[in-house]
Amino acid sequence: MLGSAVGVSPGGDESVQEAIEVRSLSKSFGSVVAVNQLSFQVRAGEIFGFLGPNGAGKTTTVRMLTGVIPMDEGSATILGHDIRTEPVLAKQRIGVVPETSNAYTDLTAWQNLMLMGELYGLDYTRAAERSRTLLEILGLLEKKNQKVQAFSKGMKQRLLLAMALLHEPELLFLDEPTGGLDVQSTQMILGMLRDLNAGGTTIFLTTHNMEEANRLCHRVGIIRSGRMVAIDAPEKLKTAIDRVHLIEVSFDREVPGDALSGRDGILGVARSGDKWRITAGHQDTAIRSLVAASRERGAAIVTLNTLAPSLDEAFLRLTQGKEP
Repeated sequence: MLGSAVGVSPGGDESVQEAIEVRSLSKSFGSVVAVNQLSFQVRAGEIFGFLGPNGAGKTTTVRMLTGVIPMDEGSATILGHDIRTEPVLAKQRIGVVPETSNAYTDLTAWQNLMLMGELYGLDYTRAAERSRTLLEILGLLEKKNQKVQAFSKGMKQRLLLAMALLHEPELLFLDEPTGGLDVQSTQMILGMLRDLNAGGTTIFLTTHNMEEANRLCHRVGIIRSGRMVAIDAPEKLKTAIDRVHLIEVSFDREVPGDALSGRDGILGVARSGDKWRITAGHQDTAIRSLVAASRERGAAIVTLNTLAPSLDEAFLRLTQGKEP
């Protein structure tokens, strides 16, 4: 088993509804405001994507949530524990995979894991059992006695994941876990994250990879200039940025544009090769109108595609322009 059930503490306390609750979190470095009155929640059992351009405040936020640096203002509760007043209790129940390796390069993979086991208070037998299981799953078992300094970037990243999961955390923080990795290592890590989440682990994922966030995350939060500008399911974010929808449709026989324009839900009609590109104010109504038009003309619909914006487009729209 990769991880323990989410929301149930080692002492058997009742589960919490929110794995993370952040209220008015702020952090400045001199005159630079890195995080500005940030508030959001992460639900227990979800994969939450934390997105934003470089310098938006993502890493600073994660470092505050994991107790690495103190906050200036606000509060953060991690699995029911205030990270300021109960940092040890919070850290015992989380795992962290930083963007840059924090493994000891002059130690072997096995020695790094045993050291991590000691830090989390695991007895040797349990630590060894977990280490062997994780190294095998992550394709590193044959390299367990090799010093980390000889590892590739992908191998180091997989070792960091093993170290973070050794004590079976209920909440896992990952900062760009697949950045710069080859396809094999990327797919291995993403597959493991899916399995962990299916087993109940809550995952907080910081990434620049929009496609990765779109495929993995239940919800994403987009931060800009230290403030949250949007938070929702990826599909909802993609459709929310535009009130006008685009639909492409083709028929098995000629259907003139004037037979489509002016119908309920259809704002505009334009030819695009062998297809009609429809601008729609209300997507469902427009599709029903297209079906009605095809029936009236005795034509069959060959293709019908709704052209929603990508998560990349939503990200760019939400992170550009005037400051919030």
